[in-house]
Amino acid sequence: MSVTTLSRMYGINQHALHVNVKGVTNEEAWFQPPSGNCMNWVVGHIVASRNGVLAALGEQPIWPKEEAKTYARHSAPITAPGTGKPLDQMLGDFDRAQERIQAALGRLTEADLAKPFGDDDTVGGWLHFLQFHEAYHIGQVALLRRIVGHEGAIK
Repeated sequence: MSVTTLSRMYGINQHALHVNVKGVTNEEAWFQPPSGNCMNWVVGHIVASRNGVLAALGEQPIWPKEEAKTYARHSAPITAPGTGKPLDQMLGDFDRAQERIQAALGRLTEADLAKPFGDDDTVGGWLHFLQFHEAYHIGQVALLRRIVGHEGAIK
């Protein structure tokens, strides 16, 4: 995947997340479905996961580790209003991470994408995986939007 394609895909994710949370209240975002996590947790998980994207790009995390812990994989579900961050605050943090990601991608070369990352991946491979991971969870946000009574946002 090229730098240009990665940049475009992260931009699509930004658009998709925003249209899927548009009009959803904090109270609705805390609604706990019978299975899985509430929208608040899923959106927070997306933001927290952007720390991995930023790390791969050599950038500072958007949330400190302690702040991201609430939304980490396998963390406890958020089951009551007020136990997570407000939705609008998380979206602002998501957008700030987006700015950093786009700026860093703008400095990246194709050779940078081919550099080793972790034990058995490349920078490009890891960024591609994290983009897919984010898109997967944005799909969950779209379903949770419908569960709390809103029409689908992307037609």
